[in-house]
Amino acid sequence: MTFDGLDYNTSRSKLRMPEYGRCIHLMVEHCVALESKEERQQCAQSIIDAMARMKPEIKNQPDYVNKLWDHLAIISNFKLDIDYPCDVTTAEKIAEKPNPIPYPAQRIPVRHYGALVFRTLEHLKGMAPGPERDELTRLVANQMKRDIVTYGNAAPDNERVISDIRYFTDGVIEIDPTKFVFEYINLNNLLDDKKKKKKK
Repeated sequence: MTFDGLDYNTSRSKLRMPEYGRCIHLMVEHCVALESKEERQQCAQSIIDAMARMKPEIKNQPDYVNKLWDHLAIISNFKLDIDYPCDVTTAEKIAEKPNPIPYPAQRIPVRHYGALVFRTLEHLKGMAPGPERDELTRLVANQMKRDIVTYGNAAPDNERVISDIRYFTDGVIEIDPTKFVFEYINLNNLLDDKKKKKKK
């Protein structure tokens, strides 16, 4: 169903610099279409003045006038034929979109433990028995227990952690449940922290 007179942004052309709003973009379109270069020059100056009033904070930046003219060139898609008071060739670099950063996708057996835990478990497999390996085992075991609660949405399970460490280290690391003491986990504090992170 359509209604006469209703015009939604989703049906309009995409703005090159949305921070200036559609009115400025329409003014620039009008300026580009003017036949006289003198008229275009005067119109462009008026648009620059309007842009400066819309963004007074830009005056705190060095060479802010040049930046406004760069932005005008970008909004016009470099089609505005006027005598620019400064060099706007560098504006093309501003308009270019950076290449997307590839996400380092890693396949890990259990997602709630995270890649760092599995790198640590792999490191443990190559360590010689001794106090250093025992301490790292203690640290990673307690981290895995916290991860189960925080990201695995399950109750802390000491036996599960011991079993997972044995399994993911191919039996190299064997924790004696009668001797190993896990840190006490305050579930209320841990769940409160989880809620705070979700709100962010």
